[in-house]
Amino acid sequence: MKFENVLAEVNGFGRFQIRTLLFLVIPRVTLPFHFLLNNFITVIPSHHCNISSLDDGERFRSLSLEDKLVAGIPLQSDGSPSFCQMFAEPQYHLLYNSTNTTDLPTIPCQNGWVYDNSIFKSTLATEWDLVCDKRSVNRATATIFFMGVMIGAAAFGYLSDRFGRKRTLLVSYIITTIFGFASAFSYNFAMFAAMRFFTGFGISGVSIVSIVLCVEWVGIKHRTSVGVLMSLDWSFSTILLPGVAYFVNDWRYLTATVTSPLLLAMITWWLPESARWLISNGKVNSAHFYLTKCAKFNRREEFMADLKPEILSKVILVEDENRKYSYMDLVKTPRMRRLALLTGIVWFGVACVYYGISLNVPGFGVDIYLTQFIYGITEVPAKIFIVFFLNKLGRRLTQAGTLALTGLCLFCNIFVPQDLWAARTVFGASGKMFAEAAFTTVFLYTTELYPTVLRQNGLGFSSFTARTGVSLSPLVIILEDIWSYLPNIIFTLVACVASVSASFLPETLNVRLPETIEDIEQTSYFSYEFQAYLCSLTDRT
Repeated sequence: MKFENVLAEVNGFGRFQIRTLLFLVIPRVTLPFHFLLNNFITVIPSHHCNISSLDDGERFRSLSLEDKLVAGIPLQSDGSPSFCQMFAEPQYHLLYNSTNTTDLPTIPCQNGWVYDNSIFKSTLATEWDLVCDKRSVNRATATIFFMGVMIGAAAFGYLSDRFGRKRTLLVSYIITTIFGFASAFSYNFAMFAAMRFFTGFGISGVSIVSIVLCVEWVGIKHRTSVGVLMSLDWSFSTILLPGVAYFVNDWRYLTATVTSPLLLAMITWWLPESARWLISNGKVNSAHFYLTKCAKFNRREEFMADLKPEILSKVILVEDENRKYSYMDLVKTPRMRRLALLTGIVWFGVACVYYGISLNVPGFGVDIYLTQFIYGITEVPAKIFIVFFLNKLGRRLTQAGTLALTGLCLFCNIFVPQDLWAARTVFGASGKMFAEAAFTTVFLYTTELYPTVLRQNGLGFSSFTARTGVSLSPLVIILEDIWSYLPNIIFTLVACVASVSASFLPETLNVRLPETIEDIEQTSYFSYEFQAYLCSLTDRT
């Protein structure tokens, strides 16, 4: 008897699993909220120098605001007032001849800036004057956050396999909540940057532990639908975020608002521990307790009445129950080493291309709120269609295919002239849709590839490589200053390399989840295919 057989007897997708899924959706709402928060809190509104220092008497004070700007602020090449320069003294002659600005002395802003607060009441830029020479500091907030996410992925991957899914998830809730609210109360930028780093560190655990806990409680037949359903919370939260940001347009209140769902998540934390993990770590009595609880919720009590804890110890055969696994186990054996290398490349490619498109797709000519809403809407069709392809084509072909199609869209966009906005938007939005499909697939695929004893370590390592790709995406986009086609060429190559790497991974559709490293090392590529074939025949009968 395998664990999959036990799970099927207590119902692999009943009321117990649905309740667990709903409880996990609550904290996962905060994922896109925090990952995309920078799009709103780092906005730099229209601004100009504070020219109060040019006040030289009654004449200046009697001018209207518009005339003061004409006399005090030089114009840029497009005719708009300069953001970072002001005249050394009032130029009253410009009130009569505004075209004669040759050789007029200008100086950097002396007394700060005046901002247009009509759309955003407050942002990081307006709070701490992160404009002009400090503009790059404002942009660095996203990098700081994702560095925290990157390190958190490695840390929580290890902690989850070492101490269990449930406790690790609670720790991630607490860390994210504390530092999320602390970010909102930061009194200077240095403090805010530190708080955002630790917020990213904590929320990484919410991301990778929740998906593993949910998948480990679901039977073979429902893994695809559950994996995609859990990813839909990202898309719907992405659609919801612009509305929240529109009504909460102060960065402090917005940061606190997007963190608040975690308070409810901690109240509803009474989740089941993964029975797979418990058995793999020799905790058969605890596993029996949760399986009995699952059977009661799903009205299958009769099965658990005959199943003793001693029998569960034989469901997952572990060579050494006292062995503690770490990231080093990912590279100690040949097939695990190969798996870690291939999944690392695929995750790097998926994340690099996804965020590369998100940051580089030309705007739709509308405001930031509607643009973000459209971005979220385009992800929903990808999630709906991906269920069909995952079940019909399998994980490997779907993963490789979505990455290849993403690369194709980027490649085609190279040849579309800049003035053809409609065509570029179609290719860009299509590329983003396929990239989102690839991201949805890779989460489910990876949890099925790694054994239970190393599943969280494997997902943590993969997420670490993904965040490396995220960090590099903005740097690749900057290369357009060297050659406008270069970013798209690089992203196309990255997508193609990831697609080829995915094609070398084994198929996991209708295959039992591996439990130990021995399951990986003793199962050949063709054994996976044969097992999937047998499972498909069983389903038909």
